[in-house]
Amino acid sequence: MKKFFTIIGGMGTQATESYVHLLNKRTPAHNDQDYLNYILVNHATVPDRTAYITDPENNPSPLPPLEEDIQQQSKLGPEFFALPCNTAHYFYDQLQSVTDVPILHMPRLAVGAIAKKFPHARKVGLIATKGTLKDKVYDKEIADAGYEIVHPSDEIADETMNLIYKGVKEQDYVDPKLYHHILNQMVNELGSDVVILGCTEISVAEERAGNHDYPVIDAQSELVDESIRLAEKMQKNKAS
Repeated sequence: MKKFFTIIGGMGTQATESYVHLLNKRTPAHNDQDYLNYILVNHATVPDRTAYITDPENNPSPLPPLEEDIQQQSKLGPEFFALPCNTAHYFYDQLQSVTDVPILHMPRLAVGAIAKKFPHARKVGLIATKGTLKDKVYDKEIADAGYEIVHPSDEIADETMNLIYKGVKEQDYVDPKLYHHILNQMVNELGSDVVILGCTEISVAEERAGNHDYPVIDAQSELVDESIRLAEKMQKNKAS
């Protein structure tokens, strides 16, 4: 297969399935051949990213298996990598250093979408795993873009972890009331003009319980759109 991209997934599997579902759903296809060429690596046994980032002395690092995935797949010649796990972007620079194949940067894509979708936004809220909150991968992108970041309170961070781990990861279940409650607190209590959904399990919640009017930027959705844009571009180049 030529002119394809590789998805480094499995972190977690339901989140990766959501990414692939949106990818296929949004691809303008009318027959089998109109869909995109990609390889999916569902590496479910990659150690938990948040556990390592918050307590590296007592938890295994996700970096070695991720580096191995990138190196193995690079030998096949993908045009780019998609990494549908926000927390894994803590290792972005190290992963990019082991390959010449570009890796899409999901947090950067999410922040870049704010100006287009919410041009008057100034205060940007973030809900994510505690690993993502601690590694501050979004903080830099938000500050560099000229916005003020709104971090969740400890209570909201705990509620978000319950939504992610006890809900989506453990039971494949989304609690709509809890999800909407979290968004309400970020917007109406903390004053966020827009809220970034900085975890792919939260993207699963948005997909299944997104019937609301809160201003959000779904990082996974932005990654899907950029994946399609680049994949369609390379397919057109192949045809010409």
